[in-house]
Amino acid sequence: MKLNLNTDFTKFPRAVSVLTAGNAGTGAPSGRAVLAHDERHLRRRAIELADGSKVLVDLPEPVALNDGDRLVLEDGGHIEIIAAPEDVYDIRARDAVHLTELAWHIGNRHLAAGIEADRIVILRDHVIKAMLEGLGATVREVSEPFKPVRGAYSAHGGAHGHDQGHHHTEAHAHSHSEAHSHAHGEQHSHSHSHSHDHHHHDHD
Repeated sequence: MKLNLNTDFTKFPRAVSVLTAGNAGTGAPSGRAVLAHDERHLRRRAIELADGSKVLVDLPEPVALNDGDRLVLEDGGHIEIIAAPEDVYDIRARDAVHLTELAWHIGNRHLAAGIEADRIVILRDHVIKAMLEGLGATVREVSEPFKPVRGAYSAHGGAHGHDQGHHHTEAHAHSHSEAHSHAHGEQHSHSHSHSHDHHHHDHD
């Protein structure tokens, strides 16, 4: 959510801590925020709730929030985090070993991925889809909450907290070009030299 630079953040309720889903208790939350995976990486940012109101998240360190986690407001109220549906691939394999091989190829391209016992979930990318199908995977387009595995060295199971949305985008773009390079290396090489030839002619 983009806010006007003149926004008066003091008017918003302030969320100052986090309760994980397992420790949130059974009490009804005072509000809910439906957020995509990259929007769930927070430190200090205003977020919009499902009812249109806003809350200023002001945490001591970056966190990556999961579905069902809660932000704790200064007045003791809770904001429940709901993982928003996103356009993803549901990736299935022939067996457990094949699924592990597919996970290796996805990890080798630094893609954010949800890993489950019988499937892998990633954001849609037609180049990666073609690669996976070439490796024998069954790939379906679905819309559901995306819950990628979090980095091992970051707060609350996240990967670098607030900035992670940028890292996901960067990794995604890198993997996209890398996959193109693997699949069409000769074409890229030819295209690259061809563009240099044109550049040379332009200077004549």
